Amino acid sequence: MYGLTETSPIITINRLEKDYCKLGTVGTTIEGVEVKINDDGEILTRGHNVMIEYYKDETLTKSVFDEEGWFHTGDVGHWVEGKFLAVTDRSKEIFKLSNGKFVAPQPLENKLKESAFIDQAMVVGEHQKFASALLLPDFKYLREWCDINKLSPKKENSELVGLQEVKEALNNEISRLNRSFSEAERIMRFRIISDEWSPVTGELSASLKLKRKFIESKYSEILDDIYRRQS
Repeated sequence: MYGLTETSPIITINRLEKDYCKLGTVGTTIEGVEVKINDDGEILTRGHNVMIEYYKDETLTKSVFDEEGWFHTGDVGHWVEGKFLAVTDRSKEIFKLSNGKFVAPQPLENKLKESAFIDQAMVVGEHQKFASALLLPDFKYLREWCDINKLSPKKENSELVGLQEVKEALNNEISRLNRSFSEAERIMRFRIISDEWSPVTGELSASLKLKRKFIESKYSEILDDIYRRQS
């Protein structure tokens, strides 16, 4: 069967009857529940089993419901024989910390990118004690900032992000932005990335969205280092 905590939890299930059971799928929908596959392959559902909202978290609630009341599961799937649901992947960006708190990374990333210093950001922390981030600076702005502050504008990006003054500036930006986040959402640690992210290098999709799995794989050692000594 298939479902989430937010769907109480069953959406589909394989029955004992031959016409309602198919190996390799998670069965057919339960009574009173609707399921559709979005254009990008995401599984959407609505019905009496779906939660009303996340407790005292309007932002998180709005991030999973669309205007027609469909709940976006974050899972990818397709229909088999027109009635059996097959779940093939997860696209859900919302993650859960080890303390059970949910974090929606995209609104946080958008807030981080409001800083003139930050061009791209990816918030991580699934099953960890706290949220962290990979930050890609706006290098054009950073070089102008170094010039204004009479710092040596290094030629290479890797040299630029290594400047102590740059690290302190980014730390101050994160501290400032954290004041608008809830306790669970606050970025407790971050690492500055010197690479350029683009569809060509693989970190961004053609529509310039983060390709999270690719980024997590590429920077796995850095992410491991972030959480190696949790406090």
